[in-house]
Amino acid sequence: MFRKMRRFKQQLTEEECLQILKSEPRGVLSLLGEDGYPYGIPINHYYSEKTGKIYFHGSRQGHKIDAIRNCNKVSLCVYDSGYRKEGEWALNIKSVIVFGKIREMEDDEEVLDILTELCHKFTDDEEYLKDELRKGLKAVRCLELTIEHMTGKLVNES
Repeated sequence: MFRKMRRFKQQLTEEECLQILKSEPRGVLSLLGEDGYPYGIPINHYYSEKTGKIYFHGSRQGHKIDAIRNCNKVSLCVYDSGYRKEGEWALNIKSVIVFGKIREMEDDEEVLDILTELCHKFTDDEEYLKDELRKGLKAVRCLELTIEHMTGKLVNES
């Protein structure tokens, strides 16, 4: 169903892919938007080692939610900041592409856990977390992406 990577010599291991998903703060979530147009949005995420799934948060309504309700198949691209080899100008970037199905989360306890973990990816400030949850919990929708296929690649920009 999913294509094999053409440039397999540049392919990352599953472990390397998961490390990028865990450590990098954001990616681009691609959905099937209105009138069949692709809709890609920059978004932060949290990868759970416990569930093997990727989580997002956002508004309870809008283009993203409408697109998901219309078609739950999505793609997520996450990449690192890259590095340069000494004496070279080209950037070497590791990227991961995930394909899967996304769903809106309904369980309030699960949502609270995901929001807490997502916040901890960016800060250890517990007061900030408490304040954000107090102010915005009712307005937030959490999304869960079940990974069906994942590939990673090391790309040299030259």
